[in-house]
Amino acid sequence: MAAKKKAALNDRTELIMALDAIEKEKQISKDIILEAIENSLLAACKNQYGKSDNVKVSIDRETGAVGVYAELNVVEDDLLEDDVLEIGVTEARLKYGEVEVGDVVRKEVTPKNFGRIAAQKAKQVVIQKIREEERKILYIQYLEKEREVVTGVVQRYSGRNVCFQLGKVDAILMESEQVPGERFRPTERVRLYVVEVRETPKGPRITVSRSHPEFVKRLFEEEVTEIQDGVVEIKSISREAGSRTKIAVSTNDSNVDAVGACVGMNGSRVSAIVDELRGEKIDIINWSDTPEILIEHALSPAEVTYVEADEEEKTARVIVPPDQLSLAIGKEGQNARLAAKLTGYKIDIKCED
Repeated sequence: MAAKKKAALNDRTELIMALDAIEKEKQISKDIILEAIENSLLAACKNQYGKSDNVKVSIDRETGAVGVYAELNVVEDDLLEDDVLEIGVTEARLKYGEVEVGDVVRKEVTPKNFGRIAAQKAKQVVIQKIREEERKILYIQYLEKEREVVTGVVQRYSGRNVCFQLGKVDAILMESEQVPGERFRPTERVRLYVVEVRETPKGPRITVSRSHPEFVKRLFEEEVTEIQDGVVEIKSISREAGSRTKIAVSTNDSNVDAVGACVGMNGSRVSAIVDELRGEKIDIINWSDTPEILIEHALSPAEVTYVEADEEEKTARVIVPPDQLSLAIGKEGQNARLAAKLTGYKIDIKCED
């Protein structure tokens, strides 16, 4: 008997030591796991022994000792109706010392062989809770990366979608978020924009993109020091992934050239981003609060003769020289389309003639 008690005590102590190690290694609170074990044991206790709702299971946070207790309301002796839920004040004082009517006392009702059940349940709950908490920690970690750029390793193609590994979790590059014509090799490292992080029973589900306009914006924020410092601001961006991007920038420092800062010396900064986008063209223009000037800049590299903007209707009429018409409109209307997205104006381009 003494050997069994010693073994049980060792098991309880080992449980606390194991939970301490888990807390230190995996950053999962010991109290959260112990609370889950208590709830699981309570459910097992009620299923097997039919205890009422006033039964509680408690695990000592230092020793790991498990106890089952019934919480009894102290009542006047002559008002005692249910000895499962209540205890007379005289009996309560004999057993528990100084108590008053209206107090609650705890009566130990730990069933025989409950230690064996507790050990089985504890193991199951610890494993389950560790998985749950690890998934939750991963979800929180990657939720902080939402709308940011991360690096992923290509794992495989799943139909037309691409699966990437981001550290301990996987991410999905949906076909709709891919750049047309872009292909990846297994184990290739690729920069990705985190569109959405959702919590699921199997862990965080991360959707990433290479075609999102914000992807280009984040790349400029990483590459251009002046943007990081807040001296240069990206005011607007429009993109047709894989083909062309237009970006409008401004500065609050008259000594800083916003466009020049983004281009970099000998085009080094913009070239790095173009390389990351695998050759996608990038037009960088100066932002203006005057719609006519902004629209003129947005239609670059075409030269504009005249712009008339209606701020209420958000429409603009643009006149260009004959030799600039095709350039202003762009191939299949791309330049005009991107300029419209960048400025927020519906642009009608006409030739001088």
